[in-house]
Amino acid sequence: MTFLWLKAFHIIAVVTWFAAIFYLPRLFVYHADANDEVSRERFKIMERKLYRGIMTPSMVVVIALGIWMLSMNTSFYFSQGWMHAKLTLVALLVVYHFYCGHLLKVFKEDRNTRSHVFYRWFNEVPVFILLGVVILVVVRPF
Repeated sequence: MTFLWLKAFHIIAVVTWFAAIFYLPRLFVYHADANDEVSRERFKIMERKLYRGIMTPSMVVVIALGIWMLSMNTSFYFSQGWMHAKLTLVALLVVYHFYCGHLLKVFKEDRNTRSHVFYRWFNEVPVFILLGVVILVVVRPF
């Protein structure tokens, strides 16, 4: 497979991962604000399916294709400061991803103590990571 095909599929997986990463915390906002049992149970199902069926598989594909592309020219990529910064942001996004998985469990067990306002702010974190990653990859400032 050529590098450009890998890059194309990597970008598609990134878009899918980010779509899920933006939507799951939004579901947490609504779930934290839900007052009836039917709604809370519906959110549990939606959150679980999004996390397990889209978000996690997308992350795995992103990381696998990223490693594959890095392996094609490791000496170049690991000599670039922008790549180190990008990989740091990706690592933070992976931590965010797994923290969302923790929150999924908290909601599943009806142990959430945070308000919808917390989740509204929490939902903004990946926006800043995305901005950083895109700027680093396109501009390559260092």
